[in-house]
Parts: sequence; structure tokens; C-alpha cells
Amino acid sequence: MADLDLLTQSLARNVKRWRTERGFTLEALAARAGVSRGMLIQIEQARTNPSLGTVVKIGDALGVSITTLLDYEQGPTVRVVPAEQAVRLWHTDAGSFSRLLAGAEAPGPLEMWEWRLMPGESSPSDPHPTGTVELLHVTAGELTLTVDGAAHRVPAGASASFESDTPHTYGNEGDAPMEMIMAVSVPPVR
Repeated sequence: MADLDLLTQSLARNVKRWRTERGFTLEALAARAGVSRGMLIQIEQARTNPSLGTVVKIGDALGVSITTLLDYEQGPTVRVVPAEQAVRLWHTDAGSFSRLLAGAEAPGPLEMWEWRLMPGESSPSDPHPTGTVELLHVTAGELTLTVDGAAHRVPAGASASFESDTPHTYGNEGDAPMEMIMAVSVPPVR
């Protein structure tokens, strides 16, 4: 089975599983996630490949990580993710990308990401649920982190943390590629 088909099937199974476990109807999850009921039906029937933004909204509404929604195997307590199985969720022709390296539920979704932004590129993010915290460490270049309209420069070797329940943007205003490792912790759904 092709990677995309495997992810589509996993997403279908896991969205339905977590929706049922949370006791949400399709209508309730659609309202919480801000996506249409029709989109959820297509996702649960593995008839569509939704955008990353849609998957993030559904994960946030369910209180589970993207990793959990895309996980195609129920494994032991220790889960090793081989390099070739890290999921590249977006990329640009210039070479920018983000890869989801690993994730866990502890007690809410916890994700670890690898990011590369090429000079002049940026990636905006909508606010995450209240209580979401991001930690990042820049390994190359310089990150311009804009949180709620305020820009912060984070050079190579430096780290930052912030509450990401407001609009934020990761940007590279420099002339060299920016690389960072980032962890995102989302509180559990109550």
C-alpha cells in the first residue's frame, strides 16, 4: 500500500476511533474543529486527503496529536520512529519543510518537529487551544518568531518557549537556511 493510502486509511480509522471514544457526534466534532460534517464523513470513509490545517484542527478538537491521528500501528510502550518514517507534512520548492518526528499522548498530545525555512520564507499558524506550549531550539540560521504581532529573533544555539494560543509565525529573514527542533504540548480535551 502506498504511503498516502496508508495515511488516509490510518486517519480514517483514528478519527472515527477518537471521535467515538470522546463521545462526539459528527456534528459535535465538526463544530469543535470548525470543519464541515461532510468533510468529516469523507475523512472517516477514507475518501479524501485533507489539508494539514484540517488535520490539525481535528486533532486539537479531539485532544490528540497529529501523530496519533496518522499512526498506522498500535505498538508497545516504546515506539521507535525510523528516519524514513518521519512524516514530511509540507514543503516548498525552495526547500523549506516541517517533519513530524515523533509524538505521544502525555497527558495531552505532545509532538516533536524538525523544521527548515529557507531565506525569505515563513509559515503562519492559527492559535492552538488555550494552554498549548511550544519549545524550540534553533540549530542553524536565525528564526524570526512572531507571536501575537511581536517579532522575536532566535539565533542558532538559542531556544525559546511560548504559549501558542495566539496567532504566530515562524520566519526566516536571514540569508541562510534556518533549522530548528520544536516540541508542541497541547492540553488534554476536558
